Amino acid sequence: MSAQSRTRITATLSTEHRARLMGLAREVNFPAGTRLFNEGGRADRFWIVRSGIVALDVHVPGRQATVVDRLDRDELLGWSWLFPPHLWHLGAEAQTPLRTHEFDAAAVRLMMNIDPAFSADVSQWVGQVLARRLISARIRLLDRFAPYGSGSTL
Repeated sequence: MSAQSRTRITATLSTEHRARLMGLAREVNFPAGTRLFNEGGRADRFWIVRSGIVALDVHVPGRQATVVDRLDRDELLGWSWLFPPHLWHLGAEAQTPLRTHEFDAAAVRLMMNIDPAFSADVSQWVGQVLARRLISARIRLLDRFAPYGSGSTL
């Protein structure tokens, strides 16, 4: 199983917890080119991609934003909602028409506060996503800005 497939909701959350989380979802669609969020903005929601591709980017002073990852079906879009101060650490833009399940972050955090097992499952999922995104961002930034051969293999 690839690292990416291990971070998909269908491979990570238990059936019961996935059903509870999906009970809070609402379907939201975005046209290609829509900016979903920017670094430093308020992270009050998150999404699971149903179809389409979204690019995650990081602001690089004096340069155009650098894409550090691309997400597709069943992937979590947004993890900053879980960690105070609930501000986006990356930016995101729909590369193609995007169909999503959208979640109100406060409602999910409340459910997590009420149910420790649900909280542990969701936290584990988000942690796996965060770890994979960190590795992806590091590799993309080294590829783009570091002198050849300065990175290390993982």
